Amino acid sequence: MKLEAVIGLEVHAQLKTNTKIFCGCPTNFGAAPNHQVCPVCLGMPGVLPVLNKKAVEHAIKAGSALNCAISENTRFDRKNYFYPDSSKGYQISQYDRPICVGGHLMVEGKKIRIHRAHLEEDAGKLVHSGAAGLHGSDYSNVDFNRCGTPLLEIVSEPDLSSPEEARLYLTELRNILRYVDVCDGNLEEGSFRCDANISMRPVGQKELGTKTEVKNMNSFKAVQKAIQSEIERQTLALIAGERIVQETRLWNDATGTTHVMRSKEEAHDYRYFPEPDLVPLSIDKKWVEEIRATISELPEARRQRYIGAHGLSAEDAGILAENKELADFFDKVITLNVPAKQASNHLLGTTLGFLKESKKEFAETALTPENLRDIIVASTDGKIGSTIAKQLLIELLTEKGDVFSIIEKRGLAQVNDESALREQVQKVLDASPSQLEQYKGGSTKVRQYFFGEVMKAMKGKANPQVINKVLDELLPTPA
Repeated sequence: MKLEAVIGLEVHAQLKTNTKIFCGCPTNFGAAPNHQVCPVCLGMPGVLPVLNKKAVEHAIKAGSALNCAISENTRFDRKNYFYPDSSKGYQISQYDRPICVGGHLMVEGKKIRIHRAHLEEDAGKLVHSGAAGLHGSDYSNVDFNRCGTPLLEIVSEPDLSSPEEARLYLTELRNILRYVDVCDGNLEEGSFRCDANISMRPVGQKELGTKTEVKNMNSFKAVQKAIQSEIERQTLALIAGERIVQETRLWNDATGTTHVMRSKEEAHDYRYFPEPDLVPLSIDKKWVEEIRATISELPEARRQRYIGAHGLSAEDAGILAENKELADFFDKVITLNVPAKQASNHLLGTTLGFLKESKKEFAETALTPENLRDIIVASTDGKIGSTIAKQLLIELLTEKGDVFSIIEKRGLAQVNDESALREQVQKVLDASPSQLEQYKGGSTKVRQYFFGEVMKAMKGKANPQVINKVLDELLPTPA
């Protein structure tokens, strides 16, 4: 029996508002436990929630970017459940009248449908004692700071068929939310979280199999690994004639396996009913159009522009477009009449390497579009070599400066004088008799050693083309 996976994802994206969805408490990350709470977000008797208009605006903006229809009439419901991190025993969410319905996004040419996106409030967080976690802890503390934080839950249709496809979907979804500036997409801080619904069925069968929901995945890599693990577990069980049980499972990154958390609830288990303290919400079409008009170019359109208009490869265009700040910077640079490929090479090579090593975001750097233009002009004109260009770029990522002033003050200009370089090449050859004998004997790889020694002696400022020309003239013919 040949089986295929059917995958749907539920993403909780924290909306970028200064205050919570139904009260005035701040949403700052990292505050001391239970220092960003009030009677409203704790659900004390007699309090009344007041809807945050900015959260609604962000939901409309996100839904529009995801090709959803925006409901003219929507409402909030109470989702009743008792968990230790739920201070009031219910969650204000949306059930049968969500704010966004019927969207989609594209993943490498495949349309992944979005069933719905609805507004809701977040719950609190359990902090377990000791390094062993829940089952090895003596007790657990509850931090209610997240209670009432505005979330947009985005539910895909079961259109995904592989762990890799799921990872690509999440990457594109996060990029879109970042582009329209409604969510920072920070997985480490919990502002972009994903649950995966996975089932298996015989190839060709239309009916869906019994699904399990996998939680506790805090990176795209973890999502991919968890889905793969669950596919393998279900496949082995079905082949052995076992029955898949609908349940919620937790991913354990250390063991690379999932384990049972609880039986999977259905909608009726939550006893949804309309939230009595909030009136139904009517959304004006004009307001929706005004919000839609603020949405600029999205990642897919930007990738296609980079490929079609600027001649970048699909890979380079994809990497650039993934980081909005980097892509915005690239667009500014090419308006300065800088060749797109050269600008892309500097940003995707040295710059991304610097960001990864320093663990910084591009927005935290000091580099200006004019800096990068001047580095490329100086390199193209032969004023500096590639080594100095890289050093300058790293320096200007760290602190402000002027490219040509730095080159002049530090004497970084490239040495093009052939006679001076001929003298230095000869010194290197005279000081390297054993390597010269190896070269004469046919080991032509030693040539790179000579080149490197000359460049080292010239502190990276020698013109590589001139060095190679002189080496061609001075080196003997190898055997």
